[in-house]
Amino acid sequence: MMQAGLRRSGWRFLEQSPALSTLKSIYPLSSSECGVDRPRYGSTVAVKGTGHLIRKGTGGRSSVSGIVATVFGATGFLGRYVVSQLAKMGSQVLVPFRGSEDSHRHLKLMGDLGQIVPMKYNPRDENSIKAVMAKSNVVFNLIGREYETRNYSFEEVNHAMAEQLAVIAKEHGGIMRFVQVSCLGASSSSPSRMLRAKAAAEEAVLRQFPEATIMKPGIMIGTEDRILNRWAQFAKKWSFLPLIGDGSTKIQPVYVIDVAAAIMASLKDDGSSMGKVYELGGPEVYTLHQLAELMYDTIREWPRYVKIPFPIAKAIATPRELLLKKVPFPLPNPDIFNLDQINSFTVDTVVSDNALTFKDLGIVPHKLKGYPVEYLISYRKGGPAFGSTVSERVTAE
Repeated sequence: MMQAGLRRSGWRFLEQSPALSTLKSIYPLSSSECGVDRPRYGSTVAVKGTGHLIRKGTGGRSSVSGIVATVFGATGFLGRYVVSQLAKMGSQVLVPFRGSEDSHRHLKLMGDLGQIVPMKYNPRDENSIKAVMAKSNVVFNLIGREYETRNYSFEEVNHAMAEQLAVIAKEHGGIMRFVQVSCLGASSSSPSRMLRAKAAAEEAVLRQFPEATIMKPGIMIGTEDRILNRWAQFAKKWSFLPLIGDGSTKIQPVYVIDVAAAIMASLKDDGSSMGKVYELGGPEVYTLHQLAELMYDTIREWPRYVKIPFPIAKAIATPRELLLKKVPFPLPNPDIFNLDQINSFTVDTVVSDNALTFKDLGIVPHKLKGYPVEYLISYRKGGPAFGSTVSERVTAE
């Protein structure tokens, strides 16, 4: 109060000065420029559908958006991008984690001081889940796993946990938005156990929390992805890439940042996305062979493939699944030969004709060729400038 009074009296004294009058004729000045009676700006972040929120600031990182979001699966691939988007608009983000203290370290830098709050929890302990959700008004469930371990099955990770979160969110009473991330192709008739579990989770979440929004992204591509990175590592190590089937299976990969943007767009709308299901596929449909060509083109190496028929690929991947819970030690996680992923590749996975998509959320997804796959440059054996471009290549002998 005393400082404000001094500023006002000082400004009145300056206003009476002849020198300032001359200066005003050249450069128009106002008292607001000197910090006197400066108006407080309201947030430009229009987050509707989340009830009454207290917002302060201009809508940036150091503002207060009024959103307190619990992001389950925040330490995963998609999670870091969702946390980044939330923190960028001034939200407080609660990050449940069950691993080491290092698992969430990279997320702390994304928000202002105190805005990223890691909280250790146990997904099998209902009380710990309630604790990390207690202060929230928005919940995101990004939990998912494309392979089984000795401790967690497909059904528990992809279905049971999602249903439990929806039940607790509904009982909470203050959760106004719930976003469940599923998978493109999730269906009760899918040959993949994971996709069947994801489909069951969608039904369970909408049954327990009818206002939830379901996002079904295709195979996500990005710096930490689990498909092009694995392919590039395998190709670098063994000088060839196994193509499951004949490589003709159609998929619709999507840039991970576009998926995060779609999730945020659903949060900022007027509530029209509540209770709806969105299928998020990229702008282009690829076959597995075409996607592998894109990978080879980016790392600037001649493509070499070994086509492996589905029965043989399944035979290679089956021993791990049979021994998983029969041996007294953990088995390595599958990379290329993942039995459930092989099963999912037996059918095409593309966006349905009448589905809600990026367009309904006002987003134009990126094409993969170019910036979204530039991270693969790190696999060039002679450095970023190594090798020839497509136009410079000659026919291999």
